[in-house]
Amino acid sequence: MTRSILRRALPCALLGLLILAPAALADSEIDRIGFAGHLPQQIGINSAWVIIAGILVMFMQAGFAMLEIGFVRGKNAGSVVAKVLINFAICGLVFWAVGFAFAFGGSGWLLGTSGFFIGGSHSAAAIPLAFPSVRMGVTAETLWFFEFVFCAVALAIVWGTTLERIKFGVYVIFAVIFSALIYPVVAHWIFGGGWLARSVHVQDFAGSIVVDVTGAAAGLAVLLLLGPRKGKYDAEGRAHAIPGHNMPLFGLGVLILWLGWFGFNPGSTLNALDGRFPEIVVITQLAGCAGVLAAVLTMWLRTRTIDIGMSGNGAIAGLVAITGPAGYIDVWAAPIIGAIAGVIVVLAIFAIDRHIDDPVGALAAHGICGAWGALACGLFAAPRLAQHNLPGSHGGLFYTGSLAQLLSQAIGIVVVFVFVFGVSHAAFWLIAKTYGLRVTQREEEEGLDISEHGMYGYPEQFIPSPELYGYGGGPFRTVPPGPVPAPET
Repeated sequence: MTRSILRRALPCALLGLLILAPAALADSEIDRIGFAGHLPQQIGINSAWVIIAGILVMFMQAGFAMLEIGFVRGKNAGSVVAKVLINFAICGLVFWAVGFAFAFGGSGWLLGTSGFFIGGSHSAAAIPLAFPSVRMGVTAETLWFFEFVFCAVALAIVWGTTLERIKFGVYVIFAVIFSALIYPVVAHWIFGGGWLARSVHVQDFAGSIVVDVTGAAAGLAVLLLLGPRKGKYDAEGRAHAIPGHNMPLFGLGVLILWLGWFGFNPGSTLNALDGRFPEIVVITQLAGCAGVLAAVLTMWLRTRTIDIGMSGNGAIAGLVAITGPAGYIDVWAAPIIGAIAGVIVVLAIFAIDRHIDDPVGALAAHGICGAWGALACGLFAAPRLAQHNLPGSHGGLFYTGSLAQLLSQAIGIVVVFVFVFGVSHAAFWLIAKTYGLRVTQREEEEGLDISEHGMYGYPEQFIPSPELYGYGGGPFRTVPPGPVPAPET
């Protein structure tokens, strides 16, 4: 019954958005400045650079897909593809309709109030107060695209904790809530000139808090309600490894994500002409490299093995940690921040895995290392860069001897975590009580590919060759009844 209601409600909601769009477009003109058939050169160049950077961030969705496919078992590989595509599509429409306006539509204390259904003629948007040096530097559509792909990355982080046992419909429902409300509120508070940026002076250049802590907090909320995968813990509560089925795909995913970070951090300058973004490229690269080496060394000291998964998680940890401070620090601090993140991620994954089943290590790599990156601003931020990027903020402890910025960063982390975790937990609790969160035990054992999507990601692995004819849309049979046991030898 709940599923039938959901099927009827979603088309109605989309129809409502289309009906409301014309009225909302008029409101979006409040923060728009039209151009007579062409863009000023500076805005055109800056917009081109930020669009390219946004495309790199968009490509991170492929990185998430490959990483997660590599870390799940073969019977769940195909489900990751559908999940990534559906979430990206929902996020795009919802962030266009309302999310962007709430995040960047004005400089209100809590939320933006204009810019719904952004689009139309070439225009310039009110650049968030966190970036006063590039105000009016790109078109509104450029800023929308760049910030939308950030929202999509944060949403992708949520689901790494839930692999192999969550109902597909949960993705759909929560993607709307996250893209319309949760992420835009946090983005406005910090990126959009809201109270955390204006009054607390929280530094977060490209999203260690806004993207990574936000995604991990929501992921923890659903994970606590969802529970571990079947077989993860024995009767005594001891954790057992559930190996991923394809480490080469995992490695490809890490490298794609690494590439995407060169859009994430340098693109957050929103400026191609001030000479700042090449330095941020170097800062980003050094932190990622240091994260890999520190994680590998930490894992070797612990297990005497060069662990493939931990080397990749070390890269992610270093890149996550540098995301927030990238625009606030000098180059020398980048490898230090990345290396510390590489150590943290290994220790955190081992600690979390004893009690919580997080298949990809998202809570450690994005949550804990994101928090470390935010705190690193309070230690390493150069005063001249702090004032350039966020007037009123302070240099870090190692420059000023003051704990002021470190305290601001801690407040930002706690506020965002409490808000996101609280709202997400309430949303997932309601979903659990109505639609349900988890597939049945039988569906989990069969794998989400066949139980949720009616086809295997690797059909040859699960279906004997004579049965493959007609599978997936052929003349005799479109969907096998379930996993087919291998023939006896």
